[in-house]
Amino acid sequence: MSPDTPSTSSFTADLVRFLDSSPSPYHAAAGAKSLLVDAGFTPVACKQTWPQDTGGYVMVKDSAIVAWWLPERMDVPRAHIIGAHTDSPTFMLKPHASSRHRSGWGQLNVEVYGGMLPNSWLDRDLRLAGRVVSTDGSIRLVSTPAVARIPQLAIHLDRDQRQGLTLDPQRHLRPIWTVGEDADVIDYLAAHAGLARREVAAWDVCLADAQPAGLIGRAGTLVASGRQDNLVSVYAGIRALIEAARERPDHAVVFVAFGHEEVGSGTTVGAAGPLMEEVLERLAEPYGCARSVFRRFVASSLCLSADVAHAVHPNYEDRHEPEHWPLAGGGPVLKVNANQRYATDAPGAAVWKAACEAAGVDHQVFVSNNAVACGSTIAPLTATRLGIRTIDVGAPILSMHSARELSHVADHEAMSKAMSAFATLAPLGS
Repeated sequence: MSPDTPSTSSFTADLVRFLDSSPSPYHAAAGAKSLLVDAGFTPVACKQTWPQDTGGYVMVKDSAIVAWWLPERMDVPRAHIIGAHTDSPTFMLKPHASSRHRSGWGQLNVEVYGGMLPNSWLDRDLRLAGRVVSTDGSIRLVSTPAVARIPQLAIHLDRDQRQGLTLDPQRHLRPIWTVGEDADVIDYLAAHAGLARREVAAWDVCLADAQPAGLIGRAGTLVASGRQDNLVSVYAGIRALIEAARERPDHAVVFVAFGHEEVGSGTTVGAAGPLMEEVLERLAEPYGCARSVFRRFVASSLCLSADVAHAVHPNYEDRHEPEHWPLAGGGPVLKVNANQRYATDAPGAAVWKAACEAAGVDHQVFVSNNAVACGSTIAPLTATRLGIRTIDVGAPILSMHSARELSHVADHEAMSKAMSAFATLAPLGS
């Protein structure tokens, strides 16, 4: 597909709907589960005994989702795993969530979550989204219309802004949501959750850009939306798992979207936590309870870590490695770093190349400029935690960690096709 050719696939329309319906990680996990259940996957709970019959299964735990397909029998027990994450940089409501100032404005008390680009959040209409826990322990997802805004200071009051904008996260990034009244934002959230204020015990609620995802550009081939890092990988992975299950490979296929990647992954549902190991241990149980059986299962498995990649920025070409420029519309990106900030190695790169060729999609490579520090993903954590060969890949985007990011429609569908091919790929070598 030419980079300027409009996408006629339903994949793009479905992706846009998924982005719009996922203003928080909890909504993303619930939405992904719904897609899988609609495709015939059976929901299970972490606390129950999992079925071992052939078929697909899905489990949500807080902001994480794990889904898998099991064959009838594995002669060589192994799994092909696709990993992603549901969270994005944002603001989280603090426990004392709202206050009124002498100026008359009512503001929200928020905490910065993750490594955001704070200037991108200024003068945007913001909604509230997340989960509310009631006094009886039940959990309700909540999502409001646009209700808040972080206003930028007028140029007339700070002429130095043109030379550089400095934002203090405590003083300058507090959203306005009322004027002239003492209003409690938890009252507002309770009403949207169908609860009385006295029934609200606690909440995990973030801010999200209220502008819907859209297709822009001359031919409508550019996706403009918040939270593409990393919901585009979540959606591509879900579609890949569904397609892989239809192919019925002779090994397990697992999809996992962790929580808390943007803040280090060190939680019960993060990649540094026990979630993935527990899932694989339970999938390996029918083949023996010995630890050695599990270790052989892991040693025979592969993991594809799907997070977004840096497309070359036309206004900052000097920040990119000159011989490795991922282009929008040029296909999925293999991410390589000699210092193992990305986990890709040569055998893993060969697997990814084989998957892309089997899927019939173009592929690219990203390596950081030596003078620019490299980011990281869940892949090194997964490789270290499990001892499993892990490959770092992603769709190229611009404005990563902005309130609103930009990508090409063709790259997401190509990524999903390559993921599906990876999921069903026969082992390379011995």
